[in-house]
Amino acid sequence: MPLLEARGLSVRLGGREVLHKIDMAIAPGEIVTVIGPNGSGKSTLLRALIGAVSIENGNVFRKKDLRIGYVPQRLGLEPAMPMTVRRFLGLPKRLSAKACQELLARVEGQGLADRQMSQLSGGQFQRVLLARALASEPEILILDEATQGLDQPAVAAFYQLIERLARDLNCAVLMVSHELHVVMRASDRVICLNGHVCCQGAPTVVSAAPEYRALFGDSAATLALYQHQHDHNHEDVRSRVPVGAAEH
Repeated sequence: MPLLEARGLSVRLGGREVLHKIDMAIAPGEIVTVIGPNGSGKSTLLRALIGAVSIENGNVFRKKDLRIGYVPQRLGLEPAMPMTVRRFLGLPKRLSAKACQELLARVEGQGLADRQMSQLSGGQFQRVLLARALASEPEILILDEATQGLDQPAVAAFYQLIERLARDLNCAVLMVSHELHVVMRASDRVICLNGHVCCQGAPTVVSAAPEYRALFGDSAATLALYQHQHDHNHEDVRSRVPVGAAEH
């Protein structure tokens, strides 16, 4: 049974159709990455899947009582407002010191609990956001360009952490990324989006597709050499819990 599925999903924002008839599904344990040019609707797709954006047409199906951990693309915090990492992780429900330390250890953020959020580096900040997303013991982690603004070593380290967490916690991952070389190495499946699904499948399949080459160029096809070796049985079972457009 898929954890999360969209059928015929269309979204209109500001009078413009941003997403058109999207069909996709995420199976337990798999790592799926959404790629596409700026303005292709990647972030809107993630927000529609979690119910943060209204759907014009189509449906989203979620496993009953699905636990979702979400890491947004940006989080605006007032720099002048004093807030420690420990306090941030305890919003809205207070966490014990032990629970806070355990969450930070999961994301290799030991020693950050008493640091001010405003004093964290970009990589540390993203690890804290990730720790907060893990507090609900998610069955699926959804990350919206979580490495934006990080340098290349920090990007590589972050994605290695995501792969380890997916394995250790046995959770699925759905992420938006523009790091094509990492996508091809770290993903089981890639969805190429440009307002609609241009193509989707294993990294080697997508990188060979004409639609992918049209968006990213022929040279991008060589990135498929970094295919992630991760085997899952994606059984298609039709028993789902519907979340209709009216509920969003």
